[in-house]
Amino acid sequence: MSRAKRKMDHIKHALSTGQLKQHGFEDVTFVHQSLPNTNVSDVELNTKIGELELSSPIFINAMTGGGGEQTFEINKGLAAVARDCNIALAVGSQMSAIKNQDERYTYEIVRKENPKGLIFANLGSEATVDQAKLAVDMLQADAIQLHLNVIQELVMPEGDRDFKGALSRIEKIASSISLPLIVKETGFGISKETARKLVDAGVTIIDVGGYGGTNFSKIENERRDQRLGFFDRWGITTAASISEVKFFVPEASVIGSGGVQGALDIAKALALGSSAVGIAGYFLRVYLDEGHEALSQLIVNVHEELKWIMTALGVKTLPDLQNVPLVLSGDTFHWLTQRGVDTTYYSNRSINK
Repeated sequence: MSRAKRKMDHIKHALSTGQLKQHGFEDVTFVHQSLPNTNVSDVELNTKIGELELSSPIFINAMTGGGGEQTFEINKGLAAVARDCNIALAVGSQMSAIKNQDERYTYEIVRKENPKGLIFANLGSEATVDQAKLAVDMLQADAIQLHLNVIQELVMPEGDRDFKGALSRIEKIASSISLPLIVKETGFGISKETARKLVDAGVTIIDVGGYGGTNFSKIENERRDQRLGFFDRWGITTAASISEVKFFVPEASVIGSGGVQGALDIAKALALGSSAVGIAGYFLRVYLDEGHEALSQLIVNVHEELKWIMTALGVKTLPDLQNVPLVLSGDTFHWLTQRGVDTTYYSNRSINK
């Protein structure tokens, strides 16, 4: 099967399998503030991941490219939304364009459509330094994502089976590329142990890509004759992954992604320690079903709602949001307790006024 056909299969099955909505944020409850002493007009949404300054904590996370005209149109539309809403955009893996020059245009369109925006290049952990440089040059990118997708590859009928040397390759790219390097999971979460290895290798930004959103095991199982169903429930939820990475590797900039949809999910991801939140499947569904204007308006609404939530909590900046008290319960509380996280840290912290 060609890469282009596989890319379109991924989109089709991603839409049909949907979002799991098992990200763990239902186990996170904010402590209500009856005297917030805040004003919506004073709330600021700008943030920073690594060296990157973002006007919004929300960005369109990696989805597609390399699937011919259909993925060209999707990337063109998403880039226009990112431009209009002044948010960052990540493309899907560019390996198909590196191996087949005919697919370059499906990625290059994002820079043509959004010439001044923040754009993240994307490759898998099998990439070499030279390939990483090609991916960056292709988009005049502001950062590069390297994605980790072991489970997807194992379930993919034609996927990789050898994962040796990934950390060494990541370390070489980190030391050879002058742009910020983001390492992201693709729906199965990043553990504290993996985060420590990545930071020690020179990575400064970690996108947890937690369990609870688009499930690439389910997607690839739709393409298999013999299903590997045990991987469909594999992974660390987004909420638990954000918490354990930030708790044990505090020097890392964390991006929360994996099933994030509305403003409340975003606020919880930020409060657990994320500095930004990537949204992919939810935005893709809205864009394909309702179009450019609908997605742009959704993002405007989410920004407004996030400001309301922050006002209710008595904070006006995202660093302050990371200090609001919250209570953890259910499976997330159980997971974090077992993993050595002192959950009372969250419930007893306070906002610096």
